[in-house]
Amino acid sequence: MSEQNNISCACEGGAPKAARGGTGVGRILLLQALAVAAWYVLYLQLLPFSNWFAYGLLGLDPASHLGSAVQFFVYDTPKVLMLLLLVVYGVGILRSFVTVNWTRAFLAGKRESAGNVLAALLGVVTPFCSCSAVPLFIGFMTAGIPLGVTFSFLIAAPMVNEIALVLLYGLLGWKIAALYFATGISIAVVAGWVMGRMRLEPYVEDWVREIRAGEAADEPHMTWKDRFTYAIESVRDIVGRVWKYVVLGIAVGAAIHGYVPEGELAGIMGSEAWWSVPLSVLLGIPMYTNAAGVIPVVEALLGKGAALGTTLAFMMSVIALSFPEMVILRKVLKPRLIAAFIGVVGCGILIVGYLFNAVI
Repeated sequence: MSEQNNISCACEGGAPKAARGGTGVGRILLLQALAVAAWYVLYLQLLPFSNWFAYGLLGLDPASHLGSAVQFFVYDTPKVLMLLLLVVYGVGILRSFVTVNWTRAFLAGKRESAGNVLAALLGVVTPFCSCSAVPLFIGFMTAGIPLGVTFSFLIAAPMVNEIALVLLYGLLGWKIAALYFATGISIAVVAGWVMGRMRLEPYVEDWVREIRAGEAADEPHMTWKDRFTYAIESVRDIVGRVWKYVVLGIAVGAAIHGYVPEGELAGIMGSEAWWSVPLSVLLGIPMYTNAAGVIPVVEALLGKGAALGTTLAFMMSVIALSFPEMVILRKVLKPRLIAAFIGVVGCGILIVGYLFNAVI
């Protein structure tokens, strides 16, 4: 997906050069522990502060549309941004251990079925995204990784990113987060396997297939101090890219929360309307947002009566099938392969939507 849909990678920044020595690590750990404690105390104050701001300071009626919308916005905006800061920093440290060359070497030579599973799981935690999709795709192809395995990775990387998992857990609970993880991984694995069976290699752009695989560039060794620095740079890069989309998504969610009547969405996005799932997928494709920005909208939709399967289908189409993502992939894929990609992934999302509408 495009840059804004990439909340899961600090693109093109690479790992910082290794610093000399590991001095000051203990002091950094102490400061981080104090920062986490302060973060937790502040997090606990968000709900009472939002109630005081909306109903006390502004004097809005809690039963009014405006009062409900303002309280939702004032509460969710700092909550989502605080969760975003914490998880991006933690994942930044994790990603400092997982380099591009390591990922290529890990996937190269694996049997295709096992490769699909491993590639999808790696897509959740590795520092790749739509803005690095083209160089990543080239690197995988030249390393001899099967096309289907490559697509399992490219689907999972934006769709099942760790930030979306943490935000879903924080806003909607572990069951919804686990459901999102399981279905997203399943779509990535199955879609990659199906595309591998379709023998679509001739529809990769010719110039990509003509590139010879080269030796992987040496990557500097990183000390713990380097890893902390890398995590801080990830926070600056990622949060700096996506915060405005997060605020916009929360504003949309606040409007839905405050002004859409309770249960009104059940008739439009409910499980009884057979057309709600394909409609939600079609609505998600042209949207210009990211996972962090769409999750507050998902929270509001579910709260107003939208069916879980329909809402998940909408979220996954926004993240995995956005138009900007297709524009980026067009640099390395011919139109027929892009059409196959959209068709296979779209069918997987539809199945997920209908399945969970039927059983939940």
